[in-house]
Amino acid sequence: MTAGSDGRAGRGTVVAVVGPTAAGKSALSIALAHALGGEVVNADSMQLYRGMDIGTAKLTPAERDGVPHHLLDIWPVTEPASVAEYQRLARAAVDDILARGRVPLLVGGSGLYVRAVLERFEFPGTDPALRARLEAELAAAGPAPLHARLRAADPAAAEGILPGNGRRIVRALEVIELTGAPFTAALPGPTPYYPSVQLGVDLDTAALDERIALRVDRMWADGLVTEVRGLLDRGLPEGRTASRALGYQQVLRFLAGELTEAEAHDETIRATRRFVRRQRSWFRRDPRIHWLDSADPGLAEAALSLVGAVAR
Repeated sequence: MTAGSDGRAGRGTVVAVVGPTAAGKSALSIALAHALGGEVVNADSMQLYRGMDIGTAKLTPAERDGVPHHLLDIWPVTEPASVAEYQRLARAAVDDILARGRVPLLVGGSGLYVRAVLERFEFPGTDPALRARLEAELAAAGPAPLHARLRAADPAAAEGILPGNGRRIVRALEVIELTGAPFTAALPGPTPYYPSVQLGVDLDTAALDERIALRVDRMWADGLVTEVRGLLDRGLPEGRTASRALGYQQVLRFLAGELTEAEAHDETIRATRRFVRRQRSWFRRDPRIHWLDSADPGLAEAALSLVGAVAR
């Protein structure tokens, strides 16, 4: 598979490794990179932020095992997320990897970011006055009434956006008002930008729930609270996107006296499990993803077989 749908010859295949948080995407990506001669392009929206390492389970340089990683630590914690900007940066990284004869591995659990890279995906415009009005409503009343309005206007969009994710709720309502159509109608059908093999990594729910609890325990032991304290002066509480990251928002509430540390820890586990359910729902709707069991001892070999079969 060497040509994209736009007819440009020589375009190679992107291997995407997707799935819910804590399912084992990073470990598989390292194994695949060594086997295929690959480099990783991050598709985790929170690993884009500098200094957010422990709570995002960002691989350390040693854990990357010599595999080049792209789009880690590129934004300060005060930078609002921009899928359009991420798309530009990620495609530049993918094109560079392909030009050097290597295999791009797009790895992460942020489904919209993965789609933005792999598919023809144009973003609706924005209206500063409308955006300011919606953000003022968000600041005054919180995300709940805006999410209820979104649910009434576009139930499918509301299902895919966490009720507490005020930034994405505002964007969806903005697009609905600008276009007069549901937000989901602004998302294009799946037309490939790159040829790709999409591998989904998952575990049964009970096993993944246990893995999430252990991961949160390890984050606390590794110093998540200290990490968050160190980000206060860098503007984390004001960061519209970064401050909502799982673990970070709970620790911020602990540091503000709204939760005890034990409550922050336990709420991080619960919130992560809820988030995993939504990730799974997003990815499972895509029939192009080939699902693999993370508990399979032959996981890497099964993944390599799928890459070979699909890319031929």
